[in-house]
Amino acid sequence: MTDKTEKKPTGGIGRRAFLKRGVSAAALAGIVPVYDIFMPNVARAAIKPEKEDLKFGFIKLTDMAPIAIAKELGFFEDEGLYVSVEAQANWKVLLDRVITGELDGAHMLGPQPLGATIGFGTKAHIITPFSMDLNGNGITVAKSVWAEMAKHIPKGPDGKLVHPIKADALKPVVDAYKRDGKPFNMGMVFPLSTHNYYLRYWLAAAGINPGFYSKTDISGQIMADVLLSVTPPPQMPATLEAGTIMGYCVGEPWNQQAVFKGIGVPVITDTEIWKNNPEKVFGFTADFQQKNPGTVLAATKALIRAGQWLDENNNANRLKAVDILAKPQYVGADAKVIANSMTGTFEYEKGDKRSVPDFNVFFRYFATYPYYSDATWFLTQMRRWGQIPEGKPDSWYVETAKKVYRPDIYLEAAKALVAEGKAKKADFPWDSDGYHPPGDDFIDKVAYDGRKPNDYLNKLAIGLKGDQHVSGSKVVAN
Repeated sequence: MTDKTEKKPTGGIGRRAFLKRGVSAAALAGIVPVYDIFMPNVARAAIKPEKEDLKFGFIKLTDMAPIAIAKELGFFEDEGLYVSVEAQANWKVLLDRVITGELDGAHMLGPQPLGATIGFGTKAHIITPFSMDLNGNGITVAKSVWAEMAKHIPKGPDGKLVHPIKADALKPVVDAYKRDGKPFNMGMVFPLSTHNYYLRYWLAAAGINPGFYSKTDISGQIMADVLLSVTPPPQMPATLEAGTIMGYCVGEPWNQQAVFKGIGVPVITDTEIWKNNPEKVFGFTADFQQKNPGTVLAATKALIRAGQWLDENNNANRLKAVDILAKPQYVGADAKVIANSMTGTFEYEKGDKRSVPDFNVFFRYFATYPYYSDATWFLTQMRRWGQIPEGKPDSWYVETAKKVYRPDIYLEAAKALVAEGKAKKADFPWDSDGYHPPGDDFIDKVAYDGRKPNDYLNKLAIGLKGDQHVSGSKVVAN
């Protein structure tokens, strides 16, 4: 809960009034320079929040870090925002509470605002002015599955298994389950999640069909070789240990938790599936943004600063961030588990800890800019697996991406930060049209151009394309 008690830090002035005069908690702690307290500039003064008292939601994952840092270091308060944060039970509850207004905004899955806006599941127009991070997920399998997979993975000169590990090594295991008439179950966190799409991408690249959705069957398991189902992130290790699932795709610290508990082996990180892939976003309803544009700008400024802090000086602040995230009101996991990935390493099989400096990226590589091409990629995967049941023209992808992802708001916040001396001009992609250059930084080397989504879909061996749709248990063309 937000502390609404009026404390008197100086001269009898209440805490909130004191902060509104420009003296933030961060300034008092020496995090921002004294001149910034007494010399507020025009850009800052121009952004006035319409709503100051806010409640933001999140799921207990390390990539909620920008929210925790913006709160703990006083970046929200610097912008005149008094924010309480609250962990949510799962992604559906989180989205529903943003839609009803119980939450003013929230940490969201990258595809979640898109899915809501086009009406897959709960329909509501959600926008995002801020991308929270790149990378941060992994795929973990049960130790029994790993024992079989390892037989099909070559070793390097150092005796270690060669990474990245493709799902080709999993295919013989899946085939054996099919021959024995047993289902091969895996978990992901939500149908409209990066985890769902990255897990599906990894499987399909090896010729393993992860299943389709249709208008009448939203299980996502039509024609599936591997049955994917939803499991909330904190429950992943226990569900794996119980044998309900044989593997999962999730964010941290829940892959590393499987290593610490000795119940599973992370086999690949998502940055090995798609280098520097987009991950979470911060979402508001479009209605909230229209009524409170200054509030959204102020929150975006604070979150940008948090991302900067998390990555600055070659991740020098990460251990401090780990201590903050370990608090029960945030992630609430053992600091050692969180540090295993947050500090630039990742442990695969027990004892096989490797350097992965970009496992979590919160600011560099323009990580916080909400690219249209990222939104379009998520939409292509929704179409690929039948969540978008019918073919759409390229123009539809452009229009939908621009309706949800809002780099215009982001850049307005960035301009204010540069004017205030809190960020460098070079830190932001001012000349971007919202699209990354075409590239093939995927595990299967299939090239992606966000301007040509249908061309991209046509290149993928497994998945819907053109006028195809799912009818019953078959893929058919109109």
